[in-house]
Amino acid sequence: MRNLTLAAFAALSLITLGCERKTPAVDPKPPEAKPVDAGVAAAPKQDDVILLGEVGSLTGPEAAFGISTKQGIELALAEANAAGGVKGKKLEVRVYDDQSKPEEAASAAARLITQDHIALLLGEVASSNSLAMAPKAQEAKVPMISPSSTNPAVTEVGDYIFRVCFIDPFQGYVMAKYARQDLKMSKAAILKDVKSAYSMGLADVFEKKFSELGGKVAGIESYSKGETDFRAQLTALKKLKVEGLYVPGYYNDVGLVARQAKELGLKVTMMGGDGWDSEKLFELGGAALDGSVVSNHYSAEDPSPQVQNFITKYKEKYGAVPDSLAALGYDAAMVGIEAMKRSTDLTGPSIRDALAQIRDFPGVAGTISINEKRDAVKPAVVLQIKNNKFNYVATVKP
Repeated sequence: MRNLTLAAFAALSLITLGCERKTPAVDPKPPEAKPVDAGVAAAPKQDDVILLGEVGSLTGPEAAFGISTKQGIELALAEANAAGGVKGKKLEVRVYDDQSKPEEAASAAARLITQDHIALLLGEVASSNSLAMAPKAQEAKVPMISPSSTNPAVTEVGDYIFRVCFIDPFQGYVMAKYARQDLKMSKAAILKDVKSAYSMGLADVFEKKFSELGGKVAGIESYSKGETDFRAQLTALKKLKVEGLYVPGYYNDVGLVARQAKELGLKVTMMGGDGWDSEKLFELGGAALDGSVVSNHYSAEDPSPQVQNFITKYKEKYGAVPDSLAALGYDAAMVGIEAMKRSTDLTGPSIRDALAQIRDFPGVAGTISINEKRDAVKPAVVLQIKNNKFNYVATVKP
């Protein structure tokens, strides 16, 4: 996801719990992917259309992320079109599935840019995939907005690459601070995915910040994406008698880790980041996740009218409560739309310049200000899992 880093409510990936998602049919290979209706009843003439591109994991191990993000983007475009579009033109989005693979993400981004001639590129969630896409956008001077890739390296690719989420140094600090100051932990361990830029980045930040705050990281174990048996690593960590286990991975791994830790009698507070945010997490981990805490982008418990209106509209359209990935997809599209409205024309350089000037934009997942590194400056929330639900605990500001 984004790579992925606490006092108000910001509602996001925690709330997809009991509702069934409507998963649109998507062609699995980018070369055959089809355009997606952005909410326009009848497709207007091409001269009257602004075409956006989206690359997402609609199949593969991170499919839940991609589907939520796609639906958030669709909702944003439908709203914008209902309000008259941008500069007298309607918005459409062409979506390609990268199958949760960086090489497919790069291929899809290249096709959207060179063949489909998009004005703006949206995606990806996983930082490894965004890092594969970003050079294509930078070289072609096509602005790219990642909804939820939190690894700092993503926007470092170049001045055409932006994001609407906080970054890992902040997210890792949030959880390290909460573990030391609120949970009073003195000894923790880390289990990280060595094939994930997101997981590796968060693990490094948590280790550094937890140590700076007076804690001790007693052990670090690793695994590779695709593994399903974590018992050897968990057995090694059990011997260390730690109080907490930081697992900065994605939901499909974390659920299994939690269940196997419980089976082994490893009694620790598990901690993580926004990569945990999926209803699938609870299907895999169940009661073994109770008591775990995560950093995230928003909370569906936020009573603000903006958040609750978004949740209502999303539920009406998709029959589910939106998670943080849906909220960030919506925010990414809305920030892109705002930039196109402000830009002098619809060329890449003009849209890029407008994006760089976004300040105090009222996003669903927090107020967004783009800084000089093209990262979003915004708060994070801490959520605790209980009875298969993410519950708001605290907000931490930058």
